[in-house]
Parts: sequence; structure tokens; C-alpha cells
Amino acid sequence: MIKNGTYIRCYLGLGSNLSSPLQQLAAAVSAIKQMPSTKLASISPIYQSAPVGPEGQPDYLNAVVAIDTQFAALDLLDHTQAIEKEQGRVRDIRWGPRTLDIDILLYGDETINSERLIVPHYQLTVRNFVLLPLHDIAPTLVLPTGTSIKDLASHCSSDGINQLEGVTLTD
Repeated sequence: MIKNGTYIRCYLGLGSNLSSPLQQLAAAVSAIKQMPSTKLASISPIYQSAPVGPEGQPDYLNAVVAIDTQFAALDLLDHTQAIEKEQGRVRDIRWGPRTLDIDILLYGDETINSERLIVPHYQLTVRNFVLLPLHDIAPTLVLPTGTSIKDLASHCSSDGINQLEGVTLTD
């Protein structure tokens, strides 16, 4: 944990395409809300997106949540991976179907490049299923590189993605 008790604003990407994806995302939000030293700040709308990776997968449901946490980045990673595991995540096929994927997109304004964690997430700037929901909850956000989410979202493709109307993950 962070020693001085300071909260860090983080953004987590959520995705699921197996075992009732909407329920998987809702359970993930519930588990995130129960994490110690962490406060849920915002939840994006839900998007349905075409899968990236092996063909023949079902579409994904995606969302982004903003949290304020006192966890150090790798401790936060441990907690999110524990949530994934509790919800049946199996890591066997890269970009394959999954019950739940939780990615740390941003950890404050830090840049992290370790064996276990890369922040900002290495695909953040090119994935519409991350950029659009992130823009929904943080339209004025600027990445540590100086690039604005508004600019990235305005230039990303809307192919293969749509926002689900009337379906929400309540906080």
C-alpha cells in the first residue's frame, strides 16, 4: 500500500465475453467496490464490441471504471487479478475468450514499465472499446504522454462497437 494514505485516481478497463458477460461485469464492479483502501468514482456506459484475437469468439461487453485507491500499482494488479480468478478467468489463449478481463489502463499520471505491468496500458490508444468508455467518464483526461483522451476518442474508429442503450452497471 501507499504509506502516506494518498489516493491515486486509476482507470480500469473491464471486458467479458463468456458466462453471462453483463453479470460478469456487474460482479467485477461489486468486487472492486469491496476492495479495501479503494473508492469507486465512476462507471462508464457499457459497450458491445467485436473480439480482438482468435476468430469465432462471441462479442465482448466492455466498460471502464474510475477508482481512487491507496494501493501501489502492483498491489492493485494483484487485487484485480484475484477478482479475475474468482470469476473463473483462465489465462490460456492470448486474446482468447474470457469470463473477465480487468486491465489497469492508467495509474495516476505514472508511467510504469515492469515485467508484470505496463501503464499506460500498451493498447490504450488504439482500442475503441477502451477509448470510448474512458472518454465518457473522463473527457478532459490527458495521458502522461500529453495526449488527450478527447483527441484520441475523436479519431478512433467506431467500427465493430456500439454503446448498449438502457443497460448500466450501477454504482
